[in-house]
Amino acid sequence: MTAAAESLRSVPFDAVCPLMGVEEEYFVVDPGTGAVAPGAPRVIERASAELGERVSAEITQFQVEAKTPPCAGPAELERELRRMRAAVSAAARAEGLAVIASGTPVLGDVVPPPITEHPRYDLGIENYRALHDEQAICAGHVHVHLPDRERAVLVCNHLRPWLPALLALMANSPFWAGRDTGYAGWRILSWGKWPVAGPPPYLESLDHFERLLAALTTSGALVDPATAFWDARPSLRLPTVEVRVADVPASAGESVLLALVVRALVTMSLRRVEEGDPGPRVPDELLRVAYWRAARDGLAGHGVDPRTGRPRPAAAVVDGLLEHIEPALADSGDLAAVTVGWEWLRGAGDGAARQRAARVRRGSLEGVVDDLVERFPA
Repeated sequence: MTAAAESLRSVPFDAVCPLMGVEEEYFVVDPGTGAVAPGAPRVIERASAELGERVSAEITQFQVEAKTPPCAGPAELERELRRMRAAVSAAARAEGLAVIASGTPVLGDVVPPPITEHPRYDLGIENYRALHDEQAICAGHVHVHLPDRERAVLVCNHLRPWLPALLALMANSPFWAGRDTGYAGWRILSWGKWPVAGPPPYLESLDHFERLLAALTTSGALVDPATAFWDARPSLRLPTVEVRVADVPASAGESVLLALVVRALVTMSLRRVEEGDPGPRVPDELLRVAYWRAARDGLAGHGVDPRTGRPRPAAAVVDGLLEHIEPALADSGDLAAVTVGWEWLRGAGDGAARQRAARVRRGSLEGVVDDLVERFPA
């Protein structure tokens, strides 16, 4: 946890524009072959000269993680994201490598991946065994400031129905090590094999959350409470909620769009909590199906409406999400930015559609990687 994140303890909560931060995971690739390369330690060491603790290792040596400080508005967040991506990209070039933003590796020999040396990862390998074989995956996480952890827990109940819409919005993982999976968001399906992953359970209170984590840890399903990898989760220490369902967005601009949508969704959820609304009890089975549809089709096909359980065009499900959060977007001044971003994404297609289009345009998966390298700093 960075010093900037820790500073949230002393920052007054802003109910209209709560602070937000983004974590992104990237793949290091060989620019000649397009294959993922185990060069993350070198890239991190070089990038840390500019980014300090904001750049760090991930579970495999194919991956770099970078994070913004807490930001108040979209202009500040985009500036930090572009600076972060530029620093990581420059560090990779200096090492004869490149970086891409894709939820899964387009090319490379990735099973099993080279694991980063760290005592915590050693414990994970001992506990989870071959589940680590497919952990070369990259996500985008959004953190949002809240008044306290008690309300962060209850906010998660309101986030649950909308997680598949966020997954579809940023679907960016169609290929896996040389193969077209047929899915727009393959990463989430690979991740879903873990014992504590996917949508969070319905949580009655902070005490319920902490007792559940303790039981999961005692059972051996968790190495420690921090390894509860639900797609929306309260921080263990800070008054924040983390939404981690999305593939890493292909561009900095898309990361800003995701963060603004998540912040507004958290804001609307907090309003419902403070009105005494415990949140809709969407059945786990329905959420599982909604995840699968979102992962399969992204924005191009049909999703599941979280309010009815019926299939709807994925774009219409996202429209429903934006209608739901419009009051918060209007209050924060972010409505115009989100409207423009969504219209662009609706026309251009999700990241998966653009990866597939690059394959057709450039004639190979190596061309897809080249396209991702070129788009990365944007």
